[in-house]
Amino acid sequence: MPTWKFKLLFDGACPLCRREANFLQRRNTEGRLAFEDIAAPDFDPAQYGTTREALMGVIHGVFPDGRIVRKMAVFREAYRAIGLGWLLAPSGWPGLRWLADLGYEWFARHRLRIGRLLGRECESGVCQVPPRRS
Repeated sequence: MPTWKFKLLFDGACPLCRREANFLQRRNTEGRLAFEDIAAPDFDPAQYGTTREALMGVIHGVFPDGRIVRKMAVFREAYRAIGLGWLLAPSGWPGLRWLADLGYEWFARHRLRIGRLLGRECESGVCQVPPRRS
């Protein structure tokens, strides 16, 4: 069984995503949070039963038993793993959960545009967000 409690699957080519992962890594003093860069050339999404497109669309995380969570649940688990779960706990409360997921979905679709506005461009083109499906 791994020593980590949760694994964050992040887009290392996305400047905003990389910044968040770096923030979490600095606070991961007990090694409870693992990180896997989905933009790495040797990354294989099939090991998680999904596609690169799906992983690029919204953030995913994995528990040691293989369970996968998406969207804001990923951030709640990642912050919980580093001892800061209380910061995002309200985003999981009934009535706020759907709003937090909706806000995250908007951010995920526009993260490259937001990054450009903040002077953080995706230089490789690997972090292209897949088109929204209706």
